[in-house]
Amino acid sequence: MKNFVQLGDTVTFTAPTGGAASGIPLVVGSLVVVPVLSAAEGYEAEGVTTGVFNVPKLSTDTPAQFAPAYWDATNGYVTTTSTDNTKIGVFMHALETGTAEADVRLDGVSV
Repeated sequence: MKNFVQLGDTVTFTAPTGGAASGIPLVVGSLVVVPVLSAAEGYEAEGVTTGVFNVPKLSTDTPAQFAPAYWDATNGYVTTTSTDNTKIGVFMHALETGTAEADVRLDGVSV
């Protein structure tokens, strides 16, 4: 197929204001990526758009398995709260209060 460009599971992006930290979800434009390596603001980086990642979670949240997961960019964690946050995927497991990390499956779609 002559018009195929790439799979899109990993994409190149320009690190936004504040840069990009390896392994920490980041909303770049309308896409959520998990940077492979850290990059300073303005530099190109590679980011993964799909898959399951273990990320910081708001410890008081108690999501059900496959409940929507939202990224709180201000505080740097995933949460069940949709208000002022970006949907990035789903929680892979039901979690109890007190858990500070969660496995989240990224949707890989624009937000």
